[in-house]
Amino acid sequence: MAHPDDAELWAGGTIARHVHDGGTAVIAVARHDAVRDAEAAAGARILGADLYLVDRLSAHAITTALTEIRPDILITHPTNDIHPHHRHCANEVLTALPDVVIATGHPKRAYHSDGYNNLDQHGRPLELPNIIDVSEHWQTKLTALGGHASQPITDHFGPMADALGTLHGQRIGTTRAEAFRAIPILGRLPATARL
Repeated sequence: MAHPDDAELWAGGTIARHVHDGGTAVIAVARHDAVRDAEAAAGARILGADLYLVDRLSAHAITTALTEIRPDILITHPTNDIHPHHRHCANEVLTALPDVVIATGHPKRAYHSDGYNNLDQHGRPLELPNIIDVSEHWQTKLTALGGHASQPITDHFGPMADALGTLHGQRIGTTRAEAFRAIPILGRLPATARL
């Protein structure tokens, strides 16, 4: 992810659910300053994940991270995200992905996350057909997100997360959900609708 609060904002409930169900998680995010890096570490701990700080959002640095972590599932930003740092991160991930998968066999599946108010850079809704019920883990997500005190969580990101969680929850008949879209890996999409 591009920023220290992105994993919590776009996939925090899914990460918490995955860890709760017995999985392991690593949040890989670009290194920022001491305050934001400490917030990223605290947020990862709350979600039950490890933190991996990448020095730069370059294909080379992401290749190194993915080779070391070897995730089964990868989540990154949409390539048509509103935020230019998110687009850059997604494009660098996609550049790194083929060589890493050929060399390591990982990740097995990859997904784009939601974006600001579920809109792409052209103002169209993002198409996110893979919806994960995170109702039971919503408070964990909010607690982790709230730990990013240097960011406008209370006035901006928190209410947006709540609106998106409610929107995606309504799509599957639950209170809160997060949504994703599968990324083809070497021309193959996941055979499952679940992450």
